[in-house]
Formats: sequence, C-alpha cells, structure tokens
Amino acid sequence: MRSGRAAAVCVMCLNVWAADNAQRPSSEEQAKLLDEVRDYTINYTRSLPDFICLEQTFRYVDPTDGHTARLVDVLTARPSYFNQKEDYKLVSENGRLVSDVSYASVGGAFSMGDFGTAMREIFDPASQAAFAWKRWTMLRGRPTHVFSYRVPLEFSKYTVEYRGEQTEQKGNLQRIKVGYRGWVFVDRQMRTIVRIAREAVSIPPSFPIKRAAETLDYDFTNVGDRQYFLPLVANLEMQSRDAVTKNVKEFRMYQKFSADAVVKFDGRELPPLPEDKTREVPSRP
Repeated sequence: MRSGRAAAVCVMCLNVWAADNAQRPSSEEQAKLLDEVRDYTINYTRSLPDFICLEQTFRYVDPTDGHTARLVDVLTARPSYFNQKEDYKLVSENGRLVSDVSYASVGGAFSMGDFGTAMREIFDPASQAAFAWKRWTMLRGRPTHVFSYRVPLEFSKYTVEYRGEQTEQKGNLQRIKVGYRGWVFVDRQMRTIVRIAREAVSIPPSFPIKRAAETLDYDFTNVGDRQYFLPLVANLEMQSRDAVTKNVKEFRMYQKFSADAVVKFDGRELPPLPEDKTREVPSRP
C-alpha cells in the first residue's frame, strides 16, 4: 500500500509531466514549423543585401586538457557578400595591418561560410537530417524552440580540415567528410534561426583531429535602413592529438556593399560583445 507521501510525490510528478507536455508543440505543429524553417533557409541568402563587415577572430590554444587556454593571435578579416557569394580578405594580424594576404595562409584552425551555408546544408532534403523537438529556452530575451538533429555521413557535406603546424608539415592539408549532429534554435514568434550548433561524428581514429564543434549565433543587424538576421558570433573548437584550439569570431560594423564602401579599421581590437548576447536561459514560455 502506498504511503500518503509517496502518492503526493507521484501526483506532483504527473502535474510536472502534464505541464511540460502542455507546452510541447504537437507533432503536427513541429512538422509545420520545420517546413517553415526549411523554406526560410532556402530563401535566406536570397533575402540578404550586398554588404561588407568586419570579422574579428580570437584564437586560443590549450596544450593540456582544455582548461588553460592562452590567446595566440587575433585575426581581423573583411568579409563581403555580393551577388550571393562570400569573399574574405585578411586586413590585420595581431594588430598589424596587412594586404594581399589570404585568410587561409595564416594556418591554424579557421572556418568560413557563415552566411547561410551551414543552415542551408542542415535543412537541405538531400542531407536526410532527422529532427526532434527537445525543449524551450530563452535566447537574447526571446522564447525559442530547440530541435536536435543528425546528418548521416553518407549524406553530409561537412568537412574537417587539418594542416600540419610543424615546418616540415606546412602545406600538408588533410581533409575528410564527416557526419554531424547538433541543435537548431528557432525563434518562437519570427520562425527564424537564431543559433546553430553542430559537432562532427564518425571521425576516423587515424585523423589528426579528434573533435570538431561549432556554434553560430544570428541576431538583428542594421544594414543601411533595414534590419536583417546576420551572423553575430561564432565559436569553433577543435581537439587534436596535441592540443585544443578554440576560436571566438565576432562580426561587426555591417554596411551596404558598394564600389566605394570602406569599413574603417585601424588595427586596434574591438571591445568584446556583452555576455548576455549569447547567454541561454532555459525556460518554458
């Protein structure tokens, strides 16, 4: 026979379960939302204006266990988006202005393709991604759906690259295709993607990179006299046999692209973004 206390606990558990499920979108609502988001990703890059901006990347290396990272360099690039194509020009390395230097030539860990490529690949029907609604959260003060997803290796376009750091290895680029999994954060009201997180899976044991994970946040940004959802900050973490590499990449100073458009930059580091811009607050709307 159950005690009164045990029965009360069971009733409490049922009430919590009922409250959670009352807030959970139905399977039909989830399917409709995913269809809307898929349409959004297909049309995202077409909706963007031609623009330029500054991209400041802080690169950290930890030769131990991921808890003693040290800043090794700061790279500033000038991405441009013109006719739905991305281009990156390095403009500063550790406060030193540079010209005619390719972004990839500096070596180390880096990533590109932040203006719609990742979200489009996740929701491309050819990727055969499996989605599952998981929870509610608050991101930048707005109620947000969180979906998990997984893209199998055989349908993936996600690649992980490694370029040797030693002198005798430089230029020895290794590249593999991997499957991946992660999370998609969708604004409840606007039906727009506000964060994408992905982590590589099925990395071969023989490959120098053991773990690769990325998070990309989008937020409202003024370009000219209109607002668009554009990249805000990206985080990349890669673990090799010898070290953990972390990149924090912030996007600033968006403006319309034109023949005479110039993003003024004197080589000085820009102040970091406020923490509340990326802090997640678990919640039930």
